Amino acid sequence: MAENKTQATGASVEEFLAAVEHPVRHRDGLRLLKLMRDITGEEPEMWGPTIVGFGQYHYKYGSGREGDAAAVGFSPRKASLSLYGLTYGPEAADLLPRLGKHKTGAGCLYVNKLEDVDEAVLAELIRAGFRHVTTVLQSP
Repeated sequence: MAENKTQATGASVEEFLAAVEHPVRHRDGLRLLKLMRDITGEEPEMWGPTIVGFGQYHYKYGSGREGDAAAVGFSPRKASLSLYGLTYGPEAADLLPRLGKHKTGAGCLYVNKLEDVDEAVLAELIRAGFRHVTTVLQSP
C-alpha cells in the first residue's frame, strides 16, 4: 500500500510563512496561525512542504488505506487560502452559508482573503471541524 504523501515534516512553520511572497497571503497566513493555534490549543506543524497543520488524526478507509493527517490546517497558496478539515463536521452545513465569500471542493474550503469572510463564523468552523476530526473521524 502506498504511503501518504502528506506527512509531518518537522520543517519550520515560521520560516515557511516568512517565505510567502504574496503580501495578503502572508498576512492572512500569520492571522490563521494565531487563530488556529488559539482555537485548537495545538502547536502548528508543517505537513508536506506547504500545509500548516494543527493536531492530527489517524484515518482508515474501508479500502484498507490508512494514515495520519493534520486535524485542521491551511496553506497560503497563490490562487487562494486553502483551509483543511473545516467542512467535515455536521455544523459546517449551517455555518458555510454565513461565512462570506468562499468556495468548497474535495474536502477543502477556499478563501481569497480573510477580509472576505466573517471571522467569528470561521472560528466556529475551525472549532467544529477540529472537534469532529479528532473525535468522530479518529480511527483507533
